[in-house]
Amino acid sequence: MLDYQALRILWWLLLGALLIGFAVMDGFDLGVGAIFRFIGRTDAERRVVLESIEPVWEGNQVWFIVGGGAVFAAWPLLYAASFSGLYLAMLLILAALILRPVGFFYRNRLQDPRWRSLWDGALLIGGAVPALLFGVAFGNLFLGLPFHYDALERPIYTGEFLGLLRPFALLAGLVSLSMLVMHGAVYAALKVGEPMAARAARAARIGALVYAVGFIGAGVWLAGGVTGQRIVSGASPFGPSDPLDKSVLVMPGAWLQNFAAHGVVPAVALAGALAAALLVRRRAGLAFIASALTQAGTILTGAVALFPFLMPSSTDPDEGLTVWNASSSAHTLNVMLIAVIVFLPLVIAYTAWVFHVLKGRISLSELGGHEDSY
Repeated sequence: MLDYQALRILWWLLLGALLIGFAVMDGFDLGVGAIFRFIGRTDAERRVVLESIEPVWEGNQVWFIVGGGAVFAAWPLLYAASFSGLYLAMLLILAALILRPVGFFYRNRLQDPRWRSLWDGALLIGGAVPALLFGVAFGNLFLGLPFHYDALERPIYTGEFLGLLRPFALLAGLVSLSMLVMHGAVYAALKVGEPMAARAARAARIGALVYAVGFIGAGVWLAGGVTGQRIVSGASPFGPSDPLDKSVLVMPGAWLQNFAAHGVVPAVALAGALAAALLVRRRAGLAFIASALTQAGTILTGAVALFPFLMPSSTDPDEGLTVWNASSSAHTLNVMLIAVIVFLPLVIAYTAWVFHVLKGRISLSELGGHEDSY
């Protein structure tokens, strides 16, 4: 069996892997949903674009569900503090995600253009709003969230939903939205025929450009305008999960010091975005791989900058949640690790088989004769 420190680090890596899996697999669904009305200019073209994600979005969303389950099992203090404090924001994300299956189901039930336009708008919201809010949530981690613990060690959240919409968090939301739009457009350029593929390629290049500018801007902002946190005592990697057992120093630019400390270069994400922008026109398959690397690089960049913090506190930095003080017991982490070793390869294998079966492009000619159903 692994020691407690190794288990905590391993589960931090697994949580990151699940977030990357969600961003790569369901990210292109969200991206396509956000832009399908623009790369499909007629009803038939839009149906072709939607057909590229309709058979797979539900399976891709498994990564989101598994990630939530992993937080509940491996990081119960993080689950309790975030789900209770950010309840309204999470409810808004879930409401937007619910629009996706409803939109797919009802869009073609009637041929009235106004009816289809209504559900097209619902699908657009179901793609764009979660893509934006996931980034806003990630950005707020760097700013710290307003929570602390009372005398009974219950998390007390003192903020409001509108308080999450701070300038840096909104920039992080724009980075997330543009990154997923790029990813969805790259996927559409790979999966649909002309003329939608050419429009998707243009949208991918625009998304990559916006992402690159936003990513650099966020890095500059973190370096000079955002105060970070560093643990100066307590929070033993082998100790119990006690969020009150540490001292934290707040200082400008602290988040970026981890890159020097761990020898990690944050340019991986930007390089992936630029590669995707260069490849998307003629080599859609390689462009999708490059875009997937962008998702991974972006999440890893943020995770390394925050390490070992999982959910910093802005009202009482000493009570923020970290890898060392928010985990389950060593026994629980070991049992859950066995479950991951058994079931995660099955999920990956099944996903690979589904995409193998569904390989190939979807064209307007293949849509003929199916006017009212997918």
